[in-house]
Amino acid sequence: MDNFKEKLIKIKAMVFDVDGVFSDNVLLDSDGELIRHMNVKDGFAVKTATQRGFHIGIITGGDSESVRLRFQKLDVNDVYLRSFNKIVDFEDFCTKHNLTFDQVLYMGDDIPDYEIMTKVGIAASPSDAIPEIHKVSHYISHKKSGDGCVRDVIEQVLKANGKWFNFEN
Repeated sequence: MDNFKEKLIKIKAMVFDVDGVFSDNVLLDSDGELIRHMNVKDGFAVKTATQRGFHIGIITGGDSESVRLRFQKLDVNDVYLRSFNKIVDFEDFCTKHNLTFDQVLYMGDDIPDYEIMTKVGIAASPSDAIPEIHKVSHYISHKKSGDGCVRDVIEQVLKANGKWFNFEN
């Protein structure tokens, strides 16, 4: 099963980093809180995936409660904030949902994502991820972070599994 499109059929869950995947640039407000710009099309894809029965996880080193609230509104129950050893939280996610690593797509962009990406069924990255992450990626989106890369991979997984939208009626 070396073919990327064939691997998509085995995917039962998708896990994502936040900064550098869902968001492009991070701004600071006057209180030092991070303000993230996120693409609404990514959000739509996440909500669609959860409605279609896929488990979605968020694992981020950030600690913003606004991130948790954003993903709760998208029906994502597995949000790991302040994750500095991401593999531990990833293993917890897989155990919680009775998943093997090869049933999971993980999208990351930087060194903290590297270990997980070497173990999953599909490792994906935005087009602007660091070179070391591109080297371990099975798929590099043509979209940049914060510009629809999450939608790109979710749509591919759902289409491969016959769970995207059918407009040919």
